Amino acid sequence: MAIEVRPARDFDDVAAVLGPKNPTSSVCWCLSHRIDAKTNRSLVGPARGELVRQLVQRDVAPGVLAYDVGAADDGGDLVVGWAAVAPRAELPYARSTKIPHVDALPAWSLWCVRVRPGHRGRGIAPHLLDGAARYAFEQGAPAVEGYPVDNRGEEVDLTMAFVGTRALFEGAGFAVASTTESKAGGFPRVLVRRYP
Repeated sequence: MAIEVRPARDFDDVAAVLGPKNPTSSVCWCLSHRIDAKTNRSLVGPARGELVRQLVQRDVAPGVLAYDVGAADDGGDLVVGWAAVAPRAELPYARSTKIPHVDALPAWSLWCVRVRPGHRGRGIAPHLLDGAARYAFEQGAPAVEGYPVDNRGEEVDLTMAFVGTRALFEGAGFAVASTTESKAGGFPRVLVRRYP
């Protein structure tokens, strides 16, 4: 298995990882932590996917996609994962009272990691974290931070696993920069950072 991580520019590939099986369903589409709460509540069904379609057309991609090179039925590359990354100043995290600002650096946030069912447990998530950080650095980010759970090896409920774990981030070159007041899935979250 050869994994390549690329900026998320193909809406169909993003939809394959984040979209619902039923196009009229209201699923996250990795928007819950990208847009303000009022807008998030107002977007339902296909409107959520349409916003993501707009995001992938911007100059700066809304995240990165992992591909298993040559694994598609036609011999092409098969999309197997997603990681969201964007300037923290553009996200609700900029106003968070539970996740602190470590300093005045205009850090980027890496807040969602998702590997497609059937591809989990193959080491794809570390590629996504590394690729997302590298993409942010290419865009001029002075630091990339994440907000994973500090689960100390305990199992994390799959519905909350998108935030990642401290061990996963540390394995991808991030280091703990601060504690937080935030919790996910019953576990405390830490703020981790990686620099270019």
